[in-house]
Amino acid sequence: MAEAIALSKESISSGGGPFGTVIVKDGKVVGRGINRVTAWNDPTAHGEVVAIREACKNLNSFQLDDCIIYTSCEPCPMCLGAIYWSRPKAIYFANTREDAASIGFDDALIYAEINVLYLNRKRPFHQIMREEAITVFQSWAEKEGKIEY
Repeated sequence: MAEAIALSKESISSGGGPFGTVIVKDGKVVGRGINRVTAWNDPTAHGEVVAIREACKNLNSFQLDDCIIYTSCEPCPMCLGAIYWSRPKAIYFANTREDAASIGFDDALIYAEINVLYLNRKRPFHQIMREEAITVFQSWAEKEGKIEY
């Protein structure tokens, strides 16, 4: 965790938000990430996502089996989703989402929107062309030899 916190401090120095993440497998660091949102003009470049991408590349896997994630702050909803998709063994965090909100990184709206029916969300969501798209899902369901994840 000390390294994740040091990375969060480094992130501030390089123009990013105060977030850092370290991913460890078998006692060895396999991924590191700092907040690169403004540096890369990428709203998905949070410390956790950057670290997950690096760890998966280094491990040559799309899953982080037997890995531990240390992050300087409780993950936002996007990072929480990425963490669940990557399937690590455990997650440790330092600052809380309330701590983050107190300095301007408030994700409360996103947490609230997750359970709202898409028709009632604050941003307009519109479903179109389902009939065309569902055929692709059917092809996936019928595909033999696919890699499940």
